Amino acid sequence: MSARTLLVWCPDWPVIALEITEGVPASTPVAVLHANRVIACSESARAEGIRRGLRKREAQSRCATLTVADHDPGRDARAFEPVVAAVEEVVAGVEVVRPGACAVAARGPARYFGGEEQAAERIVEQVAQVCAVESQVGIADGVFAAGLAARAGRIVPPDRTTQFLAGLPIGTLSRPALTDLLRRLGVRTLADFAALPAGDVLARFGFDAALAHRLAAGRDHRPLAVRQPPVDLAVTETYSDDPLDRVDAAAFAARSLAERLHERLAGHGLACTRLGIEAITAHGQELHRVWRHDGLLTAAAIADRVRWQLDGWLSGTNRRPGVGGAAPMAPPTAGIVRLRLVPEGVLAHVGLQPGLWGETGEERERAHRALNRVQGILGPEAVVTAVPSGGRSPADQIRLVPWGDERVPARSTAPPWPGRLPAPAPAVVLPAPLTAEVRDGTGAPVGVSARLQVSAAPARLAIGGGTPVEIVGWAGPWPIDERWWAPGEARRRVRFQVCLADGAALLLSLAGGQWAVEAIYD
Repeated sequence: MSARTLLVWCPDWPVIALEITEGVPASTPVAVLHANRVIACSESARAEGIRRGLRKREAQSRCATLTVADHDPGRDARAFEPVVAAVEEVVAGVEVVRPGACAVAARGPARYFGGEEQAAERIVEQVAQVCAVESQVGIADGVFAAGLAARAGRIVPPDRTTQFLAGLPIGTLSRPALTDLLRRLGVRTLADFAALPAGDVLARFGFDAALAHRLAAGRDHRPLAVRQPPVDLAVTETYSDDPLDRVDAAAFAARSLAERLHERLAGHGLACTRLGIEAITAHGQELHRVWRHDGLLTAAAIADRVRWQLDGWLSGTNRRPGVGGAAPMAPPTAGIVRLRLVPEGVLAHVGLQPGLWGETGEERERAHRALNRVQGILGPEAVVTAVPSGGRSPADQIRLVPWGDERVPARSTAPPWPGRLPAPAPAVVLPAPLTAEVRDGTGAPVGVSARLQVSAAPARLAIGGGTPVEIVGWAGPWPIDERWWAPGEARRRVRFQVCLADGAALLLSLAGGQWAVEAIYD
Protein backbone atom coordinates (compact mmCIF):
# COMPACT_ATOMS: atom_id res chain seq x y z
CA MET A 1 0.00 0.00 0.00
CA SER A 2 1.28 3.47 -0.89
CA ALA A 3 2.06 5.82 1.99
CA ARG A 4 -0.30 8.71 2.69
CA THR A 5 1.34 11.78 1.17
CA LEU A 6 0.64 15.49 1.60
CA LEU A 7 1.75 17.57 -1.39
CA VAL A 8 1.98 21.37 -1.47
CA TRP A 9 1.50 22.83 -4.96
CA CYS A 10 1.97 26.48 -5.95
CA PRO A 11 0.03 27.18 -9.18
CA ASP A 12 1.82 28.82 -12.14
CA TRP A 13 5.13 28.66 -10.28
CA PRO A 14 7.40 29.79 -13.18
CA VAL A 15 5.28 32.95 -13.40
CA ILE A 16 5.36 33.51 -9.63
CA ALA A 17 9.14 32.94 -9.58
CA LEU A 18 9.52 35.57 -12.30
CA GLU A 19 7.59 38.04 -10.14
CA ILE A 20 9.65 37.23 -7.04
CA THR A 21 13.06 37.49 -8.70
CA GLU A 22 12.53 40.08 -11.44
CA GLY A 23 9.45 42.01 -10.34
CA VAL A 24 7.24 41.11 -13.31
CA PRO A 25 3.68 41.38 -11.90
CA ALA A 26 1.88 38.04 -12.03
CA SER A 27 -1.43 39.93 -12.09
CA THR A 28 -0.70 41.02 -15.68
CA PRO A 29 -0.65 38.76 -18.76
CA VAL A 30 2.63 36.82 -18.45
CA ALA A 31 3.84 33.69 -20.25
CA VAL A 32 6.98 31.64 -19.63
CA LEU A 33 8.41 29.91 -22.70
CA HIS A 34 10.59 26.90 -23.35
CA ALA A 35 11.58 25.86 -26.88
CA ASN A 36 9.38 28.72 -28.20
CA ARG A 37 6.25 27.27 -26.56
CA VAL A 38 4.26 28.39 -23.54
CA ILE A 39 4.85 26.16 -20.49
CA ALA A 40 3.18 28.41 -17.89
CA CYS A 41 1.06 31.55 -17.92
CA SER A 42 -0.70 33.84 -15.47
CA GLU A 43 -4.42 33.81 -14.77
CA SER A 44 -4.96 37.06 -16.68
CA ALA A 45 -3.10 35.55 -19.65
CA ARG A 46 -5.44 32.55 -19.62
CA ALA A 47 -8.36 34.99 -19.67
CA GLU A 48 -6.94 36.30 -22.96
CA GLY A 49 -6.86 32.79 -24.46
CA ILE A 50 -3.24 31.89 -23.69
CA ARG A 51 -2.75 28.17 -23.08
CA ARG A 52 0.18 25.84 -22.46
CA GLY A 53 1.71 24.55 -25.67
CA LEU A 54 1.00 27.66 -27.76
CA ARG A 55 3.83 28.96 -29.89
CA LYS A 56 5.24 32.34 -28.94
CA ARG A 57 3.87 34.23 -31.95
CA GLU A 58 0.42 32.71 -31.58
CA ALA A 59 0.36 33.68 -27.88
CA GLN A 60 1.43 37.26 -28.68
CA SER A 61 -1.21 37.53 -31.38
CA ARG A 62 -3.90 36.62 -28.85
CA CYS A 63 -2.71 39.18 -26.31
CA ALA A 64 -0.83 42.29 -27.47
CA THR A 65 0.18 43.21 -23.90
CA LEU A 66 1.60 39.77 -23.11
CA THR A 67 4.95 39.75 -21.29
CA VAL A 68 7.07 36.76 -22.30
CA ALA A 69 10.14 35.35 -20.54
CA ASP A 70 12.40 32.38 -21.14
CA HIS A 71 12.15 29.48 -18.71
CA ASP A 72 14.94 29.41 -16.14
CA PRO A 73 14.89 26.29 -13.90
CA GLY A 74 17.51 27.85 -11.66
CA ARG A 75 15.33 30.90 -11.09
CA ASP A 76 12.36 28.66 -10.24
CA ALA A 77 14.41 26.65 -7.75
CA ARG A 78 15.90 29.72 -6.04
CA ALA A 79 12.50 31.36 -5.64
CA PHE A 80 10.98 28.15 -4.28
CA GLU A 81 13.55 27.72 -1.51
CA PRO A 82 11.78 30.14 0.92
CA VAL A 83 8.52 28.22 0.39
CA VAL A 84 10.21 24.93 1.30
CA ALA A 85 11.81 26.58 4.33
CA ALA A 86 8.39 27.88 5.41
CA VAL A 87 6.89 24.39 5.14
CA GLU A 88 9.82 22.97 7.13
CA GLU A 89 8.98 25.34 9.99
CA VAL A 90 5.74 23.43 10.67
CA VAL A 91 6.48 19.89 9.37
CA ALA A 92 9.61 17.75 9.06
CA GLY A 93 10.86 15.53 6.25
CA VAL A 94 10.09 17.63 3.18
CA GLU A 95 10.89 16.37 -0.33
CA VAL A 96 11.11 18.86 -3.18
CA VAL A 97 9.33 17.18 -6.08
CA ARG A 98 10.12 20.04 -8.47
CA PRO A 99 10.18 23.84 -8.16
CA GLY A 100 6.61 24.71 -7.21
CA ALA A 101 5.75 21.41 -5.50
CA CYS A 102 7.00 19.66 -2.34
CA ALA A 103 5.73 16.61 -0.47
CA VAL A 104 5.76 15.26 3.06
CA ALA A 105 4.46 12.13 4.73
CA ALA A 106 0.93 12.99 5.89
CA ARG A 107 0.82 10.85 9.01
CA GLY A 108 2.93 13.05 11.28
CA PRO A 109 1.30 16.42 10.47
CA ALA A 110 -2.18 14.86 10.63
CA ARG A 111 -1.55 13.50 14.13
CA TYR A 112 0.07 16.72 15.34
CA PHE A 113 -2.57 19.13 14.02
CA GLY A 114 -5.55 16.89 14.73
CA GLY A 115 -6.35 15.61 11.24
CA GLU A 116 -5.37 15.79 7.59
CA GLU A 117 -7.68 18.71 6.82
CA GLN A 118 -6.31 20.74 9.74
CA ALA A 119 -2.73 19.98 8.65
CA ALA A 120 -3.49 21.11 5.10
CA GLU A 121 -5.05 24.36 6.31
CA ARG A 122 -2.09 25.08 8.61
CA ILE A 123 0.48 24.59 5.84
CA VAL A 124 -1.43 26.75 3.35
CA GLU A 125 -1.70 29.47 6.00
CA GLN A 126 2.02 29.21 6.81
CA VAL A 127 3.09 29.59 3.16
CA ALA A 128 0.73 32.56 2.69
CA GLN A 129 1.93 34.35 5.83
CA VAL A 130 5.66 33.78 5.41
CA CYS A 131 6.05 33.95 1.62
CA ALA A 132 2.86 35.74 0.45
CA VAL A 133 2.42 32.91 -2.05
CA GLU A 134 -0.82 31.13 -2.91
CA SER A 135 -0.70 27.34 -2.53
CA GLN A 136 -2.96 24.32 -2.59
CA VAL A 137 -2.61 21.03 -0.74
CA GLY A 138 -3.63 17.56 -1.84
CA ILE A 139 -3.51 14.37 0.21
CA ALA A 140 -3.69 10.87 -1.26
CA ASP A 141 -1.88 7.52 -1.32
CA GLY A 142 1.43 8.20 -3.09
CA VAL A 143 3.16 11.28 -4.49
CA PHE A 144 1.63 11.00 -7.97
CA ALA A 145 -1.96 10.89 -6.74
CA ALA A 146 -1.29 13.58 -4.14
CA GLY A 147 -0.01 15.90 -6.88
CA LEU A 148 -3.20 15.45 -8.89
CA ALA A 149 -5.29 15.91 -5.74
CA ALA A 150 -3.43 19.17 -4.98
CA ARG A 151 -4.43 20.60 -8.35
CA ALA A 152 -8.05 20.00 -7.38
CA GLY A 153 -7.50 20.98 -3.74
CA ARG A 154 -8.80 17.60 -2.57
CA ILE A 155 -8.13 15.20 0.27
CA VAL A 156 -8.65 11.70 -1.10
CA PRO A 157 -9.85 9.28 1.61
CA PRO A 158 -7.55 6.35 2.43
CA ASP A 159 -7.88 3.36 0.09
CA ARG A 160 -9.87 5.48 -2.41
CA THR A 161 -6.92 6.62 -4.50
CA THR A 162 -7.54 4.05 -7.27
CA GLN A 163 -11.12 5.28 -7.69
CA PHE A 164 -9.91 8.90 -7.67
CA LEU A 165 -7.41 8.20 -10.46
CA ALA A 166 -9.74 6.05 -12.56
CA GLY A 167 -11.69 8.84 -14.23
CA LEU A 168 -8.75 11.14 -14.96
CA PRO A 169 -7.63 11.57 -18.59
CA ILE A 170 -4.57 9.71 -19.79
CA GLY A 171 -2.75 13.02 -20.36
CA THR A 172 -2.25 13.45 -16.60
CA LEU A 173 0.68 11.02 -16.85
CA SER A 174 2.75 13.90 -18.35
CA ARG A 175 4.35 11.61 -20.94
CA PRO A 176 3.35 13.17 -24.29
CA ALA A 177 4.72 10.46 -26.59
CA LEU A 178 3.17 7.63 -24.59
CA THR A 179 -0.20 9.32 -24.06
CA ASP A 180 -0.48 10.24 -27.75
CA LEU A 181 0.08 6.60 -28.71
CA LEU A 182 -2.40 5.36 -26.09
CA ARG A 183 -5.08 7.74 -27.32
CA ARG A 184 -4.68 6.42 -30.84
CA LEU A 185 -5.13 2.91 -29.43
CA GLY A 186 -8.38 3.94 -27.73
CA VAL A 187 -7.01 4.26 -24.17
CA ARG A 188 -8.59 7.46 -22.87
CA THR A 189 -8.44 7.33 -19.05
CA LEU A 190 -6.10 6.10 -16.36
CA ALA A 191 -8.58 3.31 -15.59
CA ASP A 192 -8.35 2.09 -19.21
CA PHE A 193 -4.56 2.05 -18.97
CA ALA A 194 -4.52 0.40 -15.53
CA ALA A 195 -6.76 -2.39 -16.85
CA LEU A 196 -4.08 -3.53 -19.32
CA PRO A 197 -1.88 -6.46 -18.19
CA ALA A 198 1.35 -5.16 -16.65
CA GLY A 199 3.51 -7.69 -18.54
CA ASP A 200 2.03 -6.69 -21.90
CA VAL A 201 2.60 -2.99 -21.17
CA LEU A 202 6.26 -3.66 -20.35
CA ALA A 203 6.79 -5.78 -23.46
CA ARG A 204 5.01 -3.40 -25.82
CA PHE A 205 5.89 0.07 -24.49
CA GLY A 206 9.02 -0.34 -22.35
CA PHE A 207 10.12 0.30 -18.79
CA ASP A 208 8.95 3.93 -18.47
CA ALA A 209 5.47 2.94 -19.64
CA ALA A 210 5.44 0.12 -17.07
CA LEU A 211 6.23 2.67 -14.35
CA ALA A 212 3.42 4.91 -15.63
CA HIS A 213 1.11 1.87 -15.59
CA ARG A 214 1.81 1.38 -11.88
CA LEU A 215 1.07 5.06 -11.19
CA ALA A 216 -2.20 4.87 -13.11
CA ALA A 217 -3.24 1.91 -10.97
CA GLY A 218 -2.46 3.78 -7.75
CA ARG A 219 0.60 1.66 -6.92
CA ASP A 220 3.12 4.39 -6.09
CA HIS A 221 5.38 2.69 -3.58
CA ARG A 222 8.41 4.99 -3.90
CA PRO A 223 9.32 6.34 -0.46
CA LEU A 224 9.81 10.06 -0.03
CA ALA A 225 13.39 11.23 -0.42
CA VAL A 226 13.20 13.77 2.39
CA ARG A 227 15.38 16.84 2.23
CA GLN A 228 17.90 17.50 4.98
CA PRO A 229 17.55 21.10 6.23
CA PRO A 230 20.69 23.09 5.37
CA VAL A 231 23.22 23.68 8.11
CA ASP A 232 23.39 27.27 9.36
CA LEU A 233 26.97 28.22 8.53
CA ALA A 234 26.72 31.95 9.18
CA VAL A 235 28.68 33.54 12.04
CA THR A 236 27.53 36.59 13.96
CA GLU A 237 29.13 38.93 16.48
CA THR A 238 27.58 41.81 18.43
CA TYR A 239 29.35 44.96 19.64
CA SER A 240 26.62 46.60 21.71
CA ASP A 241 29.00 47.86 24.41
CA ASP A 242 31.66 49.18 22.02
CA PRO A 243 30.23 49.82 18.50
CA LEU A 244 32.68 49.65 15.61
CA ASP A 245 33.25 53.20 14.36
CA ARG A 246 36.99 53.12 13.57
CA VAL A 247 38.71 51.29 10.76
CA ASP A 248 41.39 49.75 13.02
CA ALA A 249 38.77 48.28 15.35
CA ALA A 250 36.82 46.99 12.35
CA ALA A 251 39.96 45.32 10.96
CA PHE A 252 40.50 43.44 14.23
CA ALA A 253 36.84 42.34 14.33
CA ALA A 254 37.04 41.23 10.69
CA ARG A 255 40.02 38.97 11.38
CA SER A 256 38.38 37.27 14.36
CA LEU A 257 35.04 36.71 12.62
CA ALA A 258 36.71 35.48 9.41
CA GLU A 259 38.67 32.84 11.34
CA ARG A 260 35.47 31.61 13.02
CA LEU A 261 33.70 31.33 9.66
CA HIS A 262 36.62 29.49 8.07
CA GLU A 263 36.79 27.02 10.96
CA ARG A 264 33.06 26.34 10.76
CA LEU A 265 33.26 25.70 7.00
CA ALA A 266 36.31 23.47 7.41
CA GLY A 267 34.42 21.43 10.00
CA HIS A 268 31.86 20.55 7.30
CA GLY A 269 34.49 20.01 4.58
CA LEU A 270 33.42 23.17 2.73
CA ALA A 271 35.04 26.27 1.30
CA CYS A 272 33.43 29.63 0.51
CA THR A 273 33.16 31.08 -3.01
CA ARG A 274 30.60 33.85 -2.36
CA LEU A 275 30.53 35.81 0.88
CA GLY A 276 27.69 37.95 2.20
CA ILE A 277 28.62 40.70 4.69
CA GLU A 278 25.77 42.13 6.77
CA ALA A 279 26.01 44.93 9.32
CA ILE A 280 23.55 46.79 11.56
CA THR A 281 24.37 50.15 13.14
CA ALA A 282 23.29 51.46 16.51
CA HIS A 283 20.62 53.55 14.74
CA GLY A 284 19.16 50.49 13.00
CA GLN A 285 20.71 51.15 9.57
CA GLU A 286 21.21 47.88 7.67
CA LEU A 287 24.16 47.41 5.32
CA HIS A 288 24.73 44.46 3.01
CA ARG A 289 27.24 43.51 0.33
CA VAL A 290 28.11 40.26 -1.47
CA TRP A 291 31.68 39.44 -2.52
CA ARG A 292 32.29 36.75 -5.12
CA HIS A 293 35.45 34.88 -5.96
CA ASP A 294 36.08 32.27 -8.66
CA GLY A 295 38.47 30.40 -6.38
CA LEU A 296 38.17 29.29 -2.75
CA LEU A 297 38.29 31.99 -0.08
CA THR A 298 40.87 31.30 2.61
CA ALA A 299 40.61 32.73 6.14
CA ALA A 300 42.95 35.56 5.14
CA ALA A 301 40.97 36.27 1.97
CA ILE A 302 37.71 36.38 3.93
CA ALA A 303 39.27 38.73 6.48
CA ASP A 304 40.60 41.02 3.73
CA ARG A 305 37.19 41.33 2.10
CA VAL A 306 35.44 42.01 5.39
CA ARG A 307 38.05 44.61 6.29
CA TRP A 308 37.81 46.29 2.89
CA GLN A 309 34.05 46.40 3.09
CA LEU A 310 33.99 47.80 6.61
CA ASP A 311 36.60 50.37 5.60
CA GLY A 312 34.40 51.41 2.68
CA TRP A 313 31.29 51.65 4.85
CA LEU A 314 32.88 53.50 7.78
CA SER A 315 34.81 55.96 5.62
CA GLY A 316 31.89 56.59 3.24
CA THR A 317 33.96 55.79 0.14
CA ASN A 318 31.83 52.91 -1.14
CA ARG A 319 30.98 54.74 -4.34
CA ARG A 320 32.45 57.70 -6.17
CA PRO A 321 30.30 60.30 -7.98
CA GLY A 322 29.24 59.17 -11.41
CA VAL A 323 29.80 55.44 -10.81
CA GLY A 324 26.57 53.58 -11.46
CA GLY A 325 24.77 56.91 -11.77
CA ALA A 326 24.66 57.30 -7.98
CA ALA A 327 26.04 59.77 -5.45
CA PRO A 328 28.70 58.72 -2.94
CA MET A 329 27.33 56.69 -0.03
CA ALA A 330 27.41 58.62 3.22
CA PRO A 331 29.09 56.90 6.17
CA PRO A 332 26.83 55.33 8.81
CA THR A 333 25.39 57.75 11.36
CA ALA A 334 26.43 55.42 14.20
CA GLY A 335 28.85 52.61 14.89
CA ILE A 336 28.26 49.01 13.87
CA VAL A 337 26.71 46.92 16.65
CA ARG A 338 26.12 43.66 14.78
CA LEU A 339 28.23 41.99 12.10
CA ARG A 340 27.26 38.80 10.29
CA LEU A 341 29.13 36.76 7.67
CA VAL A 342 27.01 34.49 5.48
CA PRO A 343 28.65 31.95 3.10
CA GLU A 344 26.16 32.33 0.23
CA GLY A 345 28.13 30.01 -2.05
CA VAL A 346 30.04 26.95 -0.85
CA LEU A 347 31.85 24.01 -2.46
CA ALA A 348 33.29 20.78 -1.15
CA HIS A 349 36.91 21.57 -0.27
CA VAL A 350 39.11 18.98 -1.96
CA GLY A 351 42.24 21.13 -2.06
CA LEU A 352 44.07 22.84 -4.92
CA GLN A 353 46.83 21.28 -7.01
CA PRO A 354 49.97 23.45 -6.89
CA GLY A 355 51.56 24.52 -10.16
CA LEU A 356 54.74 22.89 -11.47
CA TRP A 357 56.77 26.10 -11.01
CA GLY A 358 55.12 27.75 -8.00
CA GLU A 359 51.65 28.26 -6.66
CA THR A 360 48.70 28.03 -9.01
CA GLY A 361 47.40 31.39 -10.21
CA GLU A 362 49.57 33.68 -8.05
CA GLU A 363 49.49 36.47 -10.66
CA ARG A 364 45.75 36.13 -11.14
CA GLU A 365 45.17 36.16 -7.37
CA ARG A 366 47.15 39.40 -7.06
CA ALA A 367 45.07 40.92 -9.85
CA HIS A 368 41.87 39.77 -8.14
CA ARG A 369 42.97 41.29 -4.85
CA ALA A 370 43.73 44.63 -6.55
CA LEU A 371 40.39 44.76 -8.33
CA ASN A 372 38.49 43.72 -5.22
CA ARG A 373 40.31 46.44 -3.28
CA VAL A 374 39.15 49.04 -5.82
CA GLN A 375 35.60 47.76 -5.47
CA GLY A 376 35.82 47.95 -1.69
CA ILE A 377 36.76 51.63 -1.92
CA LEU A 378 34.69 52.83 -4.89
CA GLY A 379 31.82 50.33 -4.98
CA PRO A 380 31.14 47.21 -7.05
CA GLU A 381 30.20 49.19 -10.18
CA ALA A 382 33.66 50.77 -10.34
CA VAL A 383 35.12 47.64 -11.99
CA VAL A 384 33.06 45.92 -14.68
CA THR A 385 33.62 43.07 -17.11
CA ALA A 386 31.89 42.24 -20.38
CA VAL A 387 29.57 39.24 -20.75
CA PRO A 388 28.35 38.02 -24.18
CA SER A 389 24.57 38.23 -24.44
CA GLY A 390 21.84 37.60 -26.99
CA GLY A 391 20.50 40.31 -29.28
CA ARG A 392 20.28 41.61 -32.82
CA SER A 393 22.35 44.79 -32.50
CA PRO A 394 26.03 44.89 -31.47
CA ALA A 395 25.11 47.07 -28.48
CA ASP A 396 22.70 44.37 -27.23
CA GLN A 397 25.25 41.56 -27.48
CA ILE A 398 27.47 42.71 -24.62
CA ARG A 399 26.41 43.21 -20.99
CA LEU A 400 28.65 44.91 -18.43
CA VAL A 401 28.50 43.35 -14.95
CA PRO A 402 30.46 44.26 -11.80
CA TRP A 403 33.72 42.37 -11.39
CA GLY A 404 33.16 39.17 -9.44
CA ASP A 405 29.40 38.99 -10.11
CA GLU A 406 27.97 35.96 -11.85
CA ARG A 407 28.59 36.29 -15.58
CA VAL A 408 25.04 35.54 -16.66
CA PRO A 409 23.83 36.82 -20.09
CA ALA A 410 20.88 39.22 -19.97
CA ARG A 411 19.38 37.32 -22.91
CA SER A 412 19.93 33.81 -24.15
CA THR A 413 22.58 33.45 -26.84
CA ALA A 414 21.02 30.19 -28.08
CA PRO A 415 18.20 31.51 -30.33
CA PRO A 416 19.16 32.35 -33.93
CA TRP A 417 17.96 35.98 -33.44
CA PRO A 418 16.49 36.71 -36.91
CA GLY A 419 17.84 40.00 -38.21
CA ARG A 420 21.18 39.61 -36.47
CA LEU A 421 24.13 40.99 -38.42
CA PRO A 422 26.48 38.49 -40.06
CA ALA A 423 30.05 38.06 -38.83
CA PRO A 424 32.44 39.66 -38.20
CA ALA A 425 31.30 41.70 -35.23
CA PRO A 426 32.33 45.37 -34.96
CA ALA A 427 35.44 46.14 -32.93
CA VAL A 428 34.01 49.31 -31.32
CA VAL A 429 30.36 49.98 -30.46
CA LEU A 430 29.80 53.70 -29.94
CA PRO A 431 28.12 54.60 -26.64
CA ALA A 432 25.95 57.12 -28.53
CA PRO A 433 25.40 56.83 -32.31
CA LEU A 434 26.78 59.69 -34.44
CA THR A 435 24.41 61.47 -36.82
CA ALA A 436 25.35 61.14 -40.46
CA GLU A 437 24.22 61.82 -44.02
CA VAL A 438 24.41 59.33 -46.88
CA ARG A 439 24.01 60.59 -50.46
CA ASP A 440 24.11 58.98 -53.87
CA GLY A 441 26.20 59.94 -56.87
CA THR A 442 23.90 62.84 -57.77
CA GLY A 443 23.97 64.28 -54.25
CA ALA A 444 20.44 63.16 -53.34
CA PRO A 445 19.81 61.58 -49.90
CA VAL A 446 19.71 57.79 -49.92
CA GLY A 447 16.58 56.17 -48.48
CA VAL A 448 14.98 52.75 -48.11
CA SER A 449 11.36 51.99 -49.02
CA ALA A 450 8.90 49.93 -46.98
CA ARG A 451 9.72 47.02 -49.32
CA LEU A 452 13.44 47.41 -48.46
CA GLN A 453 14.32 48.88 -51.83
CA VAL A 454 17.34 51.22 -51.65
CA SER A 455 16.62 54.46 -53.58
CA ALA A 456 20.17 54.56 -55.01
CA ALA A 457 23.63 53.18 -54.34
CA PRO A 458 25.31 55.01 -51.42
CA ALA A 459 28.21 57.10 -52.73
CA ARG A 460 29.25 59.55 -50.00
CA LEU A 461 29.08 59.68 -46.20
CA ALA A 462 29.29 62.79 -44.02
CA ILE A 463 29.49 62.29 -40.23
CA GLY A 464 28.19 65.04 -37.97
CA GLY A 465 28.24 67.67 -40.70
CA GLY A 466 31.88 66.98 -41.57
CA THR A 467 33.55 66.57 -44.96
CA PRO A 468 31.92 63.86 -47.10
CA VAL A 469 34.00 60.74 -47.71
CA GLU A 470 33.56 58.43 -50.69
CA ILE A 471 31.94 55.04 -50.08
CA VAL A 472 33.83 52.36 -52.01
CA GLY A 473 31.80 49.34 -50.86
CA TRP A 474 28.57 48.60 -49.02
CA ALA A 475 26.31 45.71 -48.00
CA GLY A 476 22.72 45.66 -46.80
CA PRO A 477 20.13 46.56 -45.91
CA TRP A 478 19.46 44.32 -42.89
CA PRO A 479 16.05 45.22 -41.47
CA ILE A 480 15.07 44.93 -37.84
CA ASP A 481 11.58 45.42 -36.39
CA GLU A 482 11.64 44.95 -32.60
CA ARG A 483 8.78 44.96 -30.06
CA TRP A 484 6.23 45.96 -32.68
CA TRP A 485 3.45 44.91 -30.29
CA ALA A 486 4.45 47.65 -27.76
CA PRO A 487 4.11 51.06 -29.47
CA GLY A 488 6.10 52.86 -26.79
CA GLU A 489 9.07 50.48 -27.16
CA ALA A 490 8.92 49.64 -30.87
CA ARG A 491 12.11 50.09 -32.91
CA ARG A 492 12.24 49.76 -36.67
CA ARG A 493 15.37 50.43 -38.69
CA VAL A 494 17.74 49.06 -41.31
CA ARG A 495 21.49 48.57 -41.04
CA PHE A 496 24.26 48.87 -43.66
CA GLN A 497 27.94 47.97 -43.63
CA VAL A 498 30.08 50.45 -45.58
CA CYS A 499 33.76 50.75 -46.51
CA LEU A 500 35.16 54.25 -47.05
CA ALA A 501 37.94 55.47 -49.31
CA ASP A 502 40.09 56.33 -46.28
CA GLY A 503 40.06 52.66 -45.19
CA ALA A 504 37.45 52.93 -42.44
CA ALA A 505 34.63 50.35 -42.15
CA LEU A 506 31.44 51.40 -40.37
CA LEU A 507 28.05 50.07 -39.36
CA LEU A 508 25.29 52.52 -40.31
CA SER A 509 21.62 52.53 -39.38
CA LEU A 510 18.64 54.32 -40.89
CA ALA A 511 15.55 54.97 -38.77
CA GLY A 512 12.83 57.54 -39.40
CA GLY A 513 14.81 59.04 -42.27
CA GLN A 514 17.88 59.72 -40.08
CA TRP A 515 21.23 58.02 -40.70
CA ALA A 516 23.59 57.24 -37.82
CA VAL A 517 26.95 55.55 -37.25
CA GLU A 518 26.52 52.77 -34.66
CA ALA A 519 29.85 50.91 -34.69
CA ILE A 520 33.32 50.73 -36.21
CA TYR A 521 35.03 47.68 -37.74
CA ASP A 522 38.77 46.98 -37.63
